[in-house]
Amino acid sequence: MTNQIDENKIRESLPVFTLQRRKIKNMSFNKIIVVGNLGRDPELRYTPQGSAVCNFSMATSEKRRDKAGDLQDITTWFRVTLWSKQAELASKYLTKGSSVYIEGRLRVEEWTDKDGKARFTLEVNATEMQFLSGGSRGDDSSSEYASEDNFAGSNTTTPERASVAASPSDDDIPF
Repeated sequence: MTNQIDENKIRESLPVFTLQRRKIKNMSFNKIIVVGNLGRDPELRYTPQGSAVCNFSMATSEKRRDKAGDLQDITTWFRVTLWSKQAELASKYLTKGSSVYIEGRLRVEEWTDKDGKARFTLEVNATEMQFLSGGSRGDDSSSEYASEDNFAGSNTTTPERASVAASPSDDDIPF
């Protein structure tokens, strides 16, 4: 009897996920989930090939403590793009202030403003959408969010702001 290890028998006895993990190791993944409110009414247009495309801005808001311990509202803006049937549904049922769940791929667009300052825009190419609330034309229920004029990135959370956040207290927990 030999003590030689049969590598094939070991592989057969390993759980499948161990072998799959080796294959997945070299994969990358880009997925974002955003739950927030529309900053403006959706804009629907069609490509020359007839595909529907819908764009809108969306804001999320959170409360963080600054260095002095004061609670600050932090608003982050996203530019969202939907395609096909989802684009048409968003255009038909969503309005400024509507609450929506968006799932998709995140891309950061860097650009320079007229003053020469580097700016960043967070863009989401949405793959999933769920309506969380309705909105009616003229409804201004998004007033808790910063102005969309600041959308270009001045209100986006910076690493500097993120590092100042104190540990959450019971008042900071959303549930």
